[in-house]
Order: sequence, then structure tokens, then C-alpha cells
Amino acid sequence: MTLRVGIVGVGWGAIVQAPAYRAAQGYEPVALCARTPERLGKVAARLGIDDTSTDWRSFVRRDDLDLISVATPTALHHEITLAALDAGKAVLCEKPLAADSAQAREMVTAAQESGRPTGCCFENRWNPEWLAITDQVRAGLLGTPHVARVSRSASYWHPSRPLQAAWMYDRAQGGGYLAGMLVHDLDFVCSLLGPPVAVCADVRSSVPTRVLPDGGELAVTADDTSAVLLRLASGAIAILSVSTIGANVDHFRLELLGGDGTIVADGSLRHTSYQAGPANVKGLAPLAPIEREPAFPQHLPEGLAGHGSRAMALMLEDWLPAFDGQPTPVPTFTDGLLSLEIIDAAHRSSEGAGWVPIEL
Repeated sequence: MTLRVGIVGVGWGAIVQAPAYRAAQGYEPVALCARTPERLGKVAARLGIDDTSTDWRSFVRRDDLDLISVATPTALHHEITLAALDAGKAVLCEKPLAADSAQAREMVTAAQESGRPTGCCFENRWNPEWLAITDQVRAGLLGTPHVARVSRSASYWHPSRPLQAAWMYDRAQGGGYLAGMLVHDLDFVCSLLGPPVAVCADVRSSVPTRVLPDGGELAVTADDTSAVLLRLASGAIAILSVSTIGANVDHFRLELLGGDGTIVADGSLRHTSYQAGPANVKGLAPLAPIEREPAFPQHLPEGLAGHGSRAMALMLEDWLPAFDGQPTPVPTFTDGLLSLEIIDAAHRSSEGAGWVPIEL
């Protein structure tokens, strides 16, 4: 069986998702939908997909599509996903799952009522090193977990850099880097060590306005910098931070500290060194990645896009049993909801609520 996929959104949907579906066994991206005809036409020609639409409402109801892949700006995820589920489609939705946790709860309920396969794109879990970390943690390397620490720094919103898409600067549309970047780390830590019971955070926009090319001003309501502290149900503590306001920076750091062992990583978005070891052995050794290739790797692009497409293709292949009613390790809408509960709690904490409990 080959699932016929319709992709809504031709930004990330064209750069990462379409190649991932082509690289994975069991899927064929056959149709594209986007609201801007000119851009849609150019992307469709580049991808060699002739079947296009600018009307997502009719697109998600087509009888000849088995799976709707939602890769639009975040504010549209909720409405499109609900319509696709109502039409009886399986749905894969990009992260963050929705603009807020209230919308995400509605999506979780709709997914459960539909009985159709659904998933949230936390494909970073399928990065080679993160697959290895997951194996080590599940094999008991850490023992009792004590501390998880993650930090990321980048220059995307430094004023010296060109503007990104306008919606990314608008919190109401799901913009910001707590939801756009650190959410992957929130998901990964929770998948390894279990859910949080409380959140404390500081979330901020360092530069409140940006100058547009036409001389106008863009109000920035989304965050560029966040520091999040989690109390986990396991008894461990997690400290996660992200900032995209530094000039000329590209840094990633991960630490997982447990009673029986340690895992650490240090590097950049493009290259990171991973090490691990048990407590009863002096020093740490390089952590060998789990190198998997999807069925058709020739469809993967080069560079960072290829890195993301490979991870997504592996996730898609691991999702296939869901279409026969079998369990899979692919992140669910409930996982997407958990990350948004953390993000919403982080905003409330930053606005003065202190420690905010998480109740799912």
C-alpha cells in the first residue's frame, strides 16, 4: 500500500516534507496546496507535482488523498487539521501543534474521535545521535535521572540579519523560538525522562520592533529568548534555554546526568560531538550514532534540509504500522499538546505567575 499525500503549505512542506515523503517507503506526495498561486506554481514545478490547489477547504476533502500533511504557519494548524479529520483523513501536523494549548486539546479530542492515524512532527527524535541517546537511556545508562540541561544560541533575530516571515514575529500566530526551536528539546527531554509537573520561566522579546524594507515598522510580540525550568514527575530537574538574538553565534549544548551515568553533547546546529559513559568508568567515550537510511535516500536534499528530511523520512517509515491499527513510536497529538502546555505555562510564569503546575 502506498499512501497518497496532500501537503498544505509550501515553505517547510516543500523544503523538508516533500523530499521526506519521497524518501520514505509507503508514501507518495501527489498534491500541493498553498494560498499564493505564483509561489505555489514555482514550487510545484520544482518538485514536479502538477496537482495543485489554493483552496485548502476543498483540498482536505478530496477522495483521492489518504493523508493530509499540515505544514502551514502555526495559526492555521487547528482549523485545517480539524477539517481534515472530519473528512476522514489521516493527518500529520507540523510542530508546534497549534497556536495554544486550548486549540491543541480540541485537536487531540478530534483525533481520538476520528480513529484515524495522527502524528506531530517532532522528527528530531530520529536524528542519528538522538536515536542513540534514546537507546542508551532506555537501556538504563543514566539510572535515576537527576538533571537534564539544554541550551541553544543562534543569530536569526539579531538586527544585522534579514527579516524572516512576518508571522514568526507574532505570538498570536504561533511565532517565536520557544515554540519554534526549543519545543524540539522540550519534547525530547519529556520523551526520555517523563512529563513535568511544574514550570517556571522567563520569556522575552529583546528587540520590540523591526524596520521593514519599505521603511515601516513590525511590532515583535513573539519571543527570541527563553529560559525554562521544569520539575519532572520522575524527580529530575530540566533546565532549557534558547536565544536567537546574538550576533554570529550557533551553539548547542546538552547534558543528561543520572546516578549511573552521563550523556553530554556540545557543538553547533551543523556539527555536534556526543559523549556518554557509566559512572563506574573514568571519563566519557564518543557516543556512536545510530545510522539509518530511509528506503529511497536519493530523494534527500543536501545540507540542513537533507538532515531534517532524513529524520522525517525515518519517522514516517516507523509510522506505517499505525495505518494497520498498530502502535508506533511516532509522537502523537498528545505529545504536541504536552509541549504547548509547557509553553503556555512558561508564558504565564514569565508574566508573574511563578511556578505553574502542569495538569494533563
